[in-house]
Amino acid sequence: MTGRTLIACLGNIFLGDDGFGVEVAQRLTGEELPEGVRVTDYGIRGMHLAYDLAEGFDTTILVDAMQRGDEPGTIYVVEPDPAQRPAGDAALSLFNAHGMQPDVVLDLAGTLGIEAGRVLVVGCEPANLDEGMGLSPAVAAAVDEAVRVVIRLVTRPRHDEERHDEERHDEERHDEERSAAGPQQEITARG
Repeated sequence: MTGRTLIACLGNIFLGDDGFGVEVAQRLTGEELPEGVRVTDYGIRGMHLAYDLAEGFDTTILVDAMQRGDEPGTIYVVEPDPAQRPAGDAALSLFNAHGMQPDVVLDLAGTLGIEAGRVLVVGCEPANLDEGMGLSPAVAAAVDEAVRVVIRLVTRPRHDEERHDEERHDEERHDEERSAAGPQQEITARG
């Protein structure tokens, strides 16, 4: 990828595997990333993310727990289709910090007239979202793979990425139909 990229890591460390994005952010701080790439741990501060998007990024990579029904620890890379999301969800979630999932944040940004550029979600299938701190063993084991996926996304030239995406899209079409995360184009299902 080229241009300015925001890696926005989301999650609530007090809800078990929902802290996945926060852990990925911590691991990414020790990595050497290309110029123009910024990593931020937003936690549950979705409103802060929506306003930061106003700075103008060519690409936004959201990192979060993502329930899709596969084995816990499965890593996904999904490109949401904003034209397919239902309108109005952002306004309903403004008063609920736990409701600031990536699609809601993007809807809110759109309501504010903010463009996030190309958006990718690097998600991990959680095992446990109950109250309590710490990742489940399956999700903790998947953090390193998620870091590798994010690094590949920010270091791979865009034309190579698009060719790779087209090849993988046909292989992963069946997973798209099973998605509980809403309409999207899945470009990589598992790391």
